[in-house]
Amino acid sequence: GMHAALEASAAYVPVDLASPAPRAALIIDSAEPRAVLAAGPARGLLDALADEGSLDRVRLLSVDPGWSGGERFAADFGPADWAGLDDDPVEGEEGTERLAHILFTSGSTGVPKGVQITHAMATAFVDWAVDHFGLAPCERISGHPPLHFDLSTFDIYATLKAGAELHLVPAAANMLPNALADFIRDRALDQWFSVPSTLAFMVRSGVVERGDFPSLKRVLFCGEAMPTSVLAEWMRRVPQARYTNLYGPTETTIASSHYDVPATPDEETEPLPIGVPCPGEELLVRDEEGRPLPPGEIGEICIAGAGLSPGYWRDEERTAAAFIPDSRGGAGRVYRTGDLGWVREDGMFMYAGRSDSQIKHRGYRIELGEVEVALDALGELRERAVAAVETEGFEATAICCAYVPARAELPPARLRAALVRSLPPYMLPTRWLSVDALPKNANGKIDRRALREKFELELPNAK
Repeated sequence: GMHAALEASAAYVPVDLASPAPRAALIIDSAEPRAVLAAGPARGLLDALADEGSLDRVRLLSVDPGWSGGERFAADFGPADWAGLDDDPVEGEEGTERLAHILFTSGSTGVPKGVQITHAMATAFVDWAVDHFGLAPCERISGHPPLHFDLSTFDIYATLKAGAELHLVPAAANMLPNALADFIRDRALDQWFSVPSTLAFMVRSGVVERGDFPSLKRVLFCGEAMPTSVLAEWMRRVPQARYTNLYGPTETTIASSHYDVPATPDEETEPLPIGVPCPGEELLVRDEEGRPLPPGEIGEICIAGAGLSPGYWRDEERTAAAFIPDSRGGAGRVYRTGDLGWVREDGMFMYAGRSDSQIKHRGYRIELGEVEVALDALGELRERAVAAVETEGFEATAICCAYVPARAELPPARLRAALVRSLPPYMLPTRWLSVDALPKNANGKIDRRALREKFELELPNAK
């Protein structure tokens, strides 16, 4: 289906089947697709989307020979119609600047943002990566990230470009470290690519033995900061593999910098570099006025170059705020990542955390403001605040919620159950605290630092 859309000069929008219907409806209503392509497992979400009215103006296409959506979801086109098609190539528009897909990410206002990805943006990274990592025909490559996560773009198209095999990891295996380790062994994978929290989950669960995964040549990770201690343990247990840290937001396509780890780190408390820019990319460290900072000084990481998105789908205001003119002049633009970092004297870039309320959790980029908006919509709370706390556990970053109930007692279990209807599982707080009042600062605003410190004291594995 994805290839058919690209062949027809169309763009596709992957939708997470685990996403609550109201959030999926926001994505479909924003994208305004001409068609929705679905298979059997999507029937539950389709049913809920129909109730939301989001399928009233679209055609339903099916690739499932066993489709039985009932009268309500009788597909306008399905496998039975294929026989009537000819073999003539589709005549589509040419040009690498065409839109290839739109990936919706978390938005601070509660409305997901649609990041536009062009053919040129994706192929620039894929072409470099296939050569840099040496992907070869018939190699066995993992497909771990879901299709709505931009890391999957590399897995899919780099594998096909190299003539290799793509091995999709079952979603059910993600919460079972033994299943993930067995998958790598049973498939004799040559390459594994995932977010660092998955690698931490496996090694801290004790499922990675010394000398394990003898076929593994490469271990790549991206999407959040990799704990150096986790990397060191992987390198000791699977020493033959090559390890690479990749960095970059969705707005700059998969990754903008890379760091090939030369040896097992000696200092496990030292942060891992995010490396040097990929060819055609440029990383800049700027102060609050957009001026370049010298090596050693922390500022906001901005990115320019081949991976830069045209902006957010039908959202000029957000696009103008995030994609700004390059202060060096000319017609160029840079993307303000909101990430803090600095440059070492040797030219290596280092990551120093977030400058706003956006976090990385299980590899997903999450605006804490979107979680707060969903909490507000429940109408059950007088006050609420969501904080992120770094931990040594599998989560890496724990989403914590403190709240003041509007009426009587409100147990966290009931609040969480209500929130499930509006947020996907990875955005749900994992720590809850019911209080009489939230801490305030001198300006009467919620003191988020004090709140975060309170959670840090209560979490046994907080950093």
